[in-house]
Amino acid sequence: MAKRPPLQFYSEPLPDVNTAELQGKLIVVEGPDAVGRSTQIALLRQWLEQEGHAVIDSGMARSALAGKGIQMAKEGNTLGPITMTLFYTTDFADRLENEIVPALRAGFVVLIDRYIFSIMARAIARGEDRRWIEQVAGFALVPHAVYYLRTDVDHLVSRVVLGRGAFDYWESGMDLRFGPDMYESFVRYQKKLMKALDAMVEPYEFTVIDASQPVERIFRELQRRMVRLQLGRAPGRRLAVRKA
Repeated sequence: MAKRPPLQFYSEPLPDVNTAELQGKLIVVEGPDAVGRSTQIALLRQWLEQEGHAVIDSGMARSALAGKGIQMAKEGNTLGPITMTLFYTTDFADRLENEIVPALRAGFVVLIDRYIFSIMARAIARGEDRRWIEQVAGFALVPHAVYYLRTDVDHLVSRVVLGRGAFDYWESGMDLRFGPDMYESFVRYQKKLMKALDAMVEPYEFTVIDASQPVERIFRELQRRMVRLQLGRAPGRRLAVRKA
């Protein structure tokens, strides 16, 4: 996909969407499974709302159209790679049309926990053609910023073990049949995901954040970078960065 300014479509636009009407900011937090994206989204939303900004957040498999269907399909561990890609793309399309675009039109700051890039990375990790998935996802809007939380697999493993105490079937890529050991499969699959995301850093202008840092330090770095986006000020308020 060619580089374009924020809030333009990568290729095929959604019908009846005038991008000149989209006055909000679209901010994406990307990264592999268990890297801490959701934690940072929650912290950022709280900070922005305290500063007087209207904020919504959205993430994969949350759409009214496809969210429940994805969860049901995943429970059976039967999703094929193409079906998975199209299912998640449908979920994203529904959220884009019915949540993200209306919020941007109303001037909201929209925080996204994984965007089309994770859908693409998952497809690529499963052997799908990158050009095909780029065409499929070409109706996406170009974000104002993509913050890529990057770390090594050992750090992800420690977060899973300490946080949940167990590995997830899909986060471990067990459908790829690397072997019966879920830990080994997790390591191999997450390396594939990160390799695919790493390849997107330059063409999609990701800002790489060291996710091996403590949560608070990552949050402060995200704050500093977001202030530069000129999010605007709520009446009588000045966007402030929490000090160390």
